[in-house]
Amino acid sequence: MFDPILVPLDGSQLAECVLPQVIAIGQAFNAKIVLLHVMEKNPSDASAQFINLLNWQINKTEANLYLERITDRLEKVGLRTKAIVLEGPVAESITEFARSQEMKLIIMSSHGSSGVRKSGISRVTDEITLSAPTSVLIVRAHQTQEQPLRRILVPLDGSWRAEYVLPMVTLLARYHNAQVQIVHVVKTPEMARQIPPAQEDIELSDRVVARNREEALQYLEQVQSVSPLAAIDVKTHLIISDNAPLAIHEIIDQEKIDMVALNAHGYSGNDQWPYGSMVNNFILYGKVPLLIVQDHPIKEKTSQVHITVKEHTLHLPVQAAITSTAGRPVQWQNFN
Repeated sequence: MFDPILVPLDGSQLAECVLPQVIAIGQAFNAKIVLLHVMEKNPSDASAQFINLLNWQINKTEANLYLERITDRLEKVGLRTKAIVLEGPVAESITEFARSQEMKLIIMSSHGSSGVRKSGISRVTDEITLSAPTSVLIVRAHQTQEQPLRRILVPLDGSWRAEYVLPMVTLLARYHNAQVQIVHVVKTPEMARQIPPAQEDIELSDRVVARNREEALQYLEQVQSVSPLAAIDVKTHLIISDNAPLAIHEIIDQEKIDMVALNAHGYSGNDQWPYGSMVNNFILYGKVPLLIVQDHPIKEKTSQVHITVKEHTLHLPVQAAITSTAGRPVQWQNFN
């Protein structure tokens, strides 16, 4: 599924924070790793061409030696690795290379040689993410320590499209013996803001939430019974909240999640944009590695993937946490 994998590196330590994730995913999918370094060409006048050519050769040699060191590290853990140095605009070159070489996943750091800034991701990472022809994994640059992959969070909105991520997560969880946590948010209806809601409005809202909660419980049970999550430790969260992204961020903090996996589009996603609103939120504000499985470029295959998901059966009991808006468990329920 994720083979081959493209790993852009700019020579900085921040960019190298992706390597533990490269190893974790590369081993799980037995994938070939392609390391890519892009040298950005600087414009110059004719009198400086010779000096620039000499500097370019020196920089290219240094880049090759740098990638050779990373290659040795990856090959020592059993990964097939190839290193490539290109010249051109960084983001555009990476995106075009991924497209022409049919990469299945791009793993990159949120920030690189420009340093960590207030923005959630750097300009280059942002450009690659928005134009990537394939799935991407964004690793937060501040996460420099190697941490085992133990808990993967998968937000599902009730659509089959969102479930497209499950086969990939399943393979990853099986290989690393990781727990998969599924979260579904029942959103409270919006009420008129100009005046306080009347009692009948409050009662109507409560009935809608209760009905949606009932459907959500059935949905989570169905996902567990038809998904490929058999023989995997699974925990589900059903959250009642008026702010779905905020509620999920709170779960990530409370459960000490190691990775969030989202499909590029969900129930309300539109193919004219590369990502839905939930994914965009986690690109900008996420604190842990974010795996985005892109369904748009290969949408003709989604039906078969969904059928594959339904052919598996989960036999393990799964515990679901019913959580309040503030993120505190208020009820526990077991699904068998």
